[in-house]
Amino acid sequence: MSNKEVYKKLCSQRKDIPVFSQPWWLDTVCRQWDVAIYKRGEHIAGAWPYPIEKKIGVTLLRTPMLTPYLGPMVFPPSDLKESNIDSYDHEAIAELIKQLPNAPVWNLAMAPGVKQAGIFKQQKLNSSVQQTFLLELNEDEETLLTNMKDAVRRNIRIAESEVTVTNSPDHLKYLYRFQKATLSKKGKSFPYSLKQMQKIMDAAIANKSTALWVAKAGKTIQAIVWAMWDGKTSYYFMGGQNPETNSYRAMSLLLWHTMREAKARGNTVYDLEGSMDEGVERFFRNFGGDRALYIVLSKNKSLLWKLKQAVFK
Repeated sequence: MSNKEVYKKLCSQRKDIPVFSQPWWLDTVCRQWDVAIYKRGEHIAGAWPYPIEKKIGVTLLRTPMLTPYLGPMVFPPSDLKESNIDSYDHEAIAELIKQLPNAPVWNLAMAPGVKQAGIFKQQKLNSSVQQTFLLELNEDEETLLTNMKDAVRRNIRIAESEVTVTNSPDHLKYLYRFQKATLSKKGKSFPYSLKQMQKIMDAAIANKSTALWVAKAGKTIQAIVWAMWDGKTSYYFMGGQNPETNSYRAMSLLLWHTMREAKARGNTVYDLEGSMDEGVERFFRNFGGDRALYIVLSKNKSLLWKLKQAVFK
């Protein structure tokens, strides 16, 4: 079997493969992709899916469109001693990275929990960090609410009497409009199209991994949250507020609603897909999650790509 066939079989057997590393996700966001596989005997010790991308003759390793993380996954045996896990992790990632294409340009975001920075430095890759907030969903709902800031709990209580929440995937076009309006207000261009968003929505619905939660007051949309999930984690994938209402209360309620749904579904972690934007970071911080850093690997050894970046800023 090819590595991709081995990987697809692995994904059908394990529940801990992130949604953004699933074959159907990669088929949706990549023109081509492959995967590095490392085995110890018959046991698959690690896997690292990656996009196959070339632009103007330059090989690129980049996190695909609308994909927050794409990096190595390590699968230690269940009976491995705690004291040996880091060594096992180091060995697997060191072997996986050898199999990746010799690309002169990198920009790959690792998932939270990937810590082998020394390996990446040895490969002459630059490492920067981004942040997210992770909430453990093992606590009961009352404890989860207690861990939130008072203002968030108050906003949730008020919003519960003001808005109704429904799963309405057909409202994706409104999320697109809200996000575009927000970025335009900040003087930023919108990086993807409604067609690209719809392609991901359709694939995620087909794989029972998504919901688009819409909060309305009467017939007026207040806010929208797009959720994704896998066997372990539920993700705040994307969200937006109606610029004409700007209801933080509705957004707080939607996030709480997605957390409750995730908990009921059996997810044990909620990833708030944190932001380096000060305002967004402050809002997410209020929900009581733990700040988690993740590594972004980068390099640019291509004169042609440097020229392209200089011309098309």
